[in-house]
Amino acid sequence: MSQSSGTEISCIVPVYNGERYLAEALDSIMRQTLRPAQVIVVDDGSTDGSADIARGYGDRITYLQQPNAGPASARNRGIRHATCDYISFLDADDLWHEDKLTRQLDALHANPDAGICVTYLQNFWVEELAHERERMRDHAFAKPMPGYVCQCLLARREVFETVGSFDEGKRIGEDTDWYVRVARAGVGKVVLDDALVFRRIHGQNISYEVYQSTKARDDVLDLVMSSLRHKRSQQHSS
Repeated sequence: MSQSSGTEISCIVPVYNGERYLAEALDSIMRQTLRPAQVIVVDDGSTDGSADIARGYGDRITYLQQPNAGPASARNRGIRHATCDYISFLDADDLWHEDKLTRQLDALHANPDAGICVTYLQNFWVEELAHERERMRDHAFAKPMPGYVCQCLLARREVFETVGSFDEGKRIGEDTDWYVRVARAGVGKVVLDDALVFRRIHGQNISYEVYQSTKARDDVLDLVMSSLRHKRSQQHSS
């Protein structure tokens, strides 16, 4: 039996023009075997029907609205409104396995020195991109992978107090940048090697751009290289 208590978790859902998939994302939160005590939808300046979909969940969610400022800003606003001891995120076009939060919270309870828990991630393609799915069938991007992205994270609230929030100056890679800072700070982690998050690839999301755009790949590479340079400088100074 799980030792977890749903009163402990806030879940933040940033959305920008996500009317097509937002209800599926929210439903996957509501179906959790451990439902979060607080679900915060941060509408980052949507011009479609996202607001109506979110408001349709009534008092099961907290709905916040802001001018478009990017996903990092939306997540940070959600963090400021979160009231629970643990923080999680789900993008408006992705899905969770129903046991995702239960397993993560139990893992953190069992490892009190760890500040974060991440799960593996499985990408999946919409039918309109079936040709892309076939082309990528044997690529690492189509296989389960460690999910160093926001939607795979469960973090103790104090981790954000230690390493700071997401860098709002980054359009992409803000989650990679945050994980790098977590590692630099020596925050302990638990990795669950089951794919408990399903990331939808539909052609408009940033995940797709990372593998289609040279600039996006270069931005992520810059973050990795910056982390390596920082680590080497620490080694040389010690």
